[in-house]
Amino acid sequence: MFSVTDVRCEYLHQPIGIGERKPRISWRLASDERAVSQTAYEIEVSNENDFAQPCWTSGKTASSQSVHVELSGLNATSCKRYFYRVRAWNQAGEMTEWSETAYWETGKLEGEPWIGQWISAPRSLLPADASHLPLLRKSFSLKSPITKARIYVTALGLYELELNGQRVGDCYFTPGWTSYDHTIQTQTYDVTELVESGQNAIGAWLGNGWYKGQLGWEERSAIYGDRLALLLELHITYADGSEEVVATDSSWQSAKGPITMSEIYHGETYDARLELDGFSSAGYNSVDWHGVETIKQGYDKLKPQINEPVRAVQTVRPVECLTTPKGETVIDFGQNLVGWVRFSVTGAAGTTLTLQHAEILDAEGNFYTENLRTAKQTIQYTLKGGGNEIYEPHFTFQGFRYVRLDGFKEEQLDLRHFEAVVLHSDFEETGTFQCSDPMVNQLQSNIRWGLKGNFLDVPTDCPQRDERLGWTGDAQMFIGTAAYLANVAPFFTKWLSDMAAEQRDDGAVPFVVPHVLGDEAYASAAWGDAAVICPWTVYVNFGDRRILERQYESMKRWVSYIQAQGEHEYLWNTGFHFGDWLGLDAKSGDYVGATERDFIASAFYGYSVELLRKTAVVLGREQDAALYAELKEKVVAAFRNEFVTPSGRLAASTQTAHVLALMFGLLDEAAEKRAADRLHALLEASRFHLTTGFVGTPYMNHVLSRHGMHDAAYKLLQQQDYPSWLYPVTKGATTIWEHWDGIKEDGSFWSRDMNSFNHYAYGAIGEWLYRSVAGIQTVEDAPGYKHIRFAPVPGGGLTWAEGKIDSMYGTVRSCWRMEDDGEFQLEVCIPPNTTAEICLPGVFDVSTVKEGSTIPLNEANGIHSAVDGDAGVVIQAGSGEYTFRYVYHNSKAKQGS
Repeated sequence: MFSVTDVRCEYLHQPIGIGERKPRISWRLASDERAVSQTAYEIEVSNENDFAQPCWTSGKTASSQSVHVELSGLNATSCKRYFYRVRAWNQAGEMTEWSETAYWETGKLEGEPWIGQWISAPRSLLPADASHLPLLRKSFSLKSPITKARIYVTALGLYELELNGQRVGDCYFTPGWTSYDHTIQTQTYDVTELVESGQNAIGAWLGNGWYKGQLGWEERSAIYGDRLALLLELHITYADGSEEVVATDSSWQSAKGPITMSEIYHGETYDARLELDGFSSAGYNSVDWHGVETIKQGYDKLKPQINEPVRAVQTVRPVECLTTPKGETVIDFGQNLVGWVRFSVTGAAGTTLTLQHAEILDAEGNFYTENLRTAKQTIQYTLKGGGNEIYEPHFTFQGFRYVRLDGFKEEQLDLRHFEAVVLHSDFEETGTFQCSDPMVNQLQSNIRWGLKGNFLDVPTDCPQRDERLGWTGDAQMFIGTAAYLANVAPFFTKWLSDMAAEQRDDGAVPFVVPHVLGDEAYASAAWGDAAVICPWTVYVNFGDRRILERQYESMKRWVSYIQAQGEHEYLWNTGFHFGDWLGLDAKSGDYVGATERDFIASAFYGYSVELLRKTAVVLGREQDAALYAELKEKVVAAFRNEFVTPSGRLAASTQTAHVLALMFGLLDEAAEKRAADRLHALLEASRFHLTTGFVGTPYMNHVLSRHGMHDAAYKLLQQQDYPSWLYPVTKGATTIWEHWDGIKEDGSFWSRDMNSFNHYAYGAIGEWLYRSVAGIQTVEDAPGYKHIRFAPVPGGGLTWAEGKIDSMYGTVRSCWRMEDDGEFQLEVCIPPNTTAEICLPGVFDVSTVKEGSTIPLNEANGIHSAVDGDAGVVIQAGSGEYTFRYVYHNSKAKQGS
């Protein structure tokens, strides 16, 4: 069996509304055989699904590429569906059948004209400072029969649409949060099943969201504008081929809706007595409604949505309703999460119910909100009466585990009437990890929930307090882990596009993207380096060359900015830097660890230059590659001159300093060995506890493994007392904390005002779990798992571990098990059209390894080579599933004895 499966366009199945004129197609191969590779492919694109007259074809193309194949000869047009199919040939000359027919559909492409006008409720109805939110509507008539209907829409602020009384789509917080001064995303909806011949009506809810609402701890509002507006076109196609467009214009109507206040940070106030039932249905009497105003707003910033929208991805039921020592009624959902509460209730009209959300209870067991700072995270719902009412918010989200209920009667507290709705960008979750240590498994769960909670359209630092911003440093620290957990390539493609747009003319990158802080909030080392680290990480993990192409100028501008900052161009020793944020070796009362900020800045300078050099090589920019290779040498030389003593010792004595110098390759061979030994000594002196902050922590275990200090890495991983990754787990954490001791041993808190319990930065250890414990590694020269390196490192008393990645090529899996008698078993899965290097730990003689039950390696199908190495047996293999068995030895000497 040899076939093409799982065809995709721009990472997605059957996408509607994409913005690429030359989209990329990807597919997987399926086969029962081992060592299967593709030698050629053919793609057909057609305007009709019968492919009678293809509008574009690749012809039979000799290539092994099956991921991100650009349709370079195509020039897709707006608002059009394209059908496509793929077939492939393998190394034996066998040809697959055509894949199942798939399609993509373009939205209104960038630069295309719009018929619709931007419309807003009149100022006389809702002044600029009004907290009340508007509804908009339009009645219209259609002919018959209708064969196709599409809505193209966006807003200033957030919107939700209804058509003939039905909600349009399943997305939330549209059009999403972008750098609105540069980009406003548009969405496309297939509403063919919602329209009908005769009378129709469309309605819209508008919300403040990020556009008009409060952003940041300085309580700034209306950063982008103070007027909510809608832009919409409904395109109708009739059976006779004629078309009609219903668009936003001055004929629409507006009214105040039941949402009297809505803010991202503060929650939502909803008065059900003000509901205008049926306002989006045909025949609704809108005689009391007001008109609308068309406003001056251009179309040049409009682009179809790049990333997956926010959706409701799961629900969580409460585990307990408790009464605190203060007498508060609190629901515990058992999991710190991000979203909102959906509840049903029956009661008298005018009764107001209040739900306030929090992450934690204090040491006495009382409801605690001080760490939210000014964020209220409060829902107020006023009943309309007359029967059962179901409510969930529209334009706000909360970070919470606990919900305090006020105004509820005893009979309204049935837990079956409450559920938490989890909201995040609807990326495909692709990675799983588990092992024999339940504490490590809980850590992995906490990391995953941190991803979910903070990837809500932008990668935020935290989802609960008056911040929730796209901090660049946090994102680059965590992206390596995120790329194992989920397909985050579209998510970061969108965010990095905003980053490039927000860069200053001199190349400086803002602290947060989208940029909503002050004019001085730019250009910290390790934060701004996200401009280079993030696109490179997406490329390596997903094989996405286009992101390097599109971000290349942004990457260059950042490095050029650094060059201009130092007292000479090879050191970065000026300006503000966050340093090793929250490092535990900080002075009392300081947030910044002891590692010299100039050291950190110069180290990241070297790292970004090296990644930029590699990017230039990938893109074939030979002159640039040579230029950056020379620059890297000079930066390294300056670093050594400044921060390494004549005897070869690092002048700095912190864990973070040693980690960065080793991770970024800034030392010569002798100094590197000395620094590695010194790092181990520092860990011994701290009894294998971390003192690193945001900058040092993500790289610590990678450095230890790279230098053969696997035992030290496992000791850090499995340390349970403070400070450690597992200390929060011992305290019942269900997400990653901002501080190693967010809750202290005595139950008190690290601080009142900066103590998030959902902050993914320290969750960067997740990358090491996949790379070293499970042993699944990407290879830069064949990115996106085209070639895979399996190199698991058992340790820490684990008896088994398993990692699995649903890559663009198919499932990549590693599972090892250590038996009591010393027998070691490693199972690996290598997808078709990929190859792998498999490094078997604890065995140094090829002849002692069996594949399957009894087959010697040199006789196993699919094995290209197997050789003895100093670190173990190294195998080169083609695709397929393999099981290797042998007796494990801790060293080569022990096996030979």
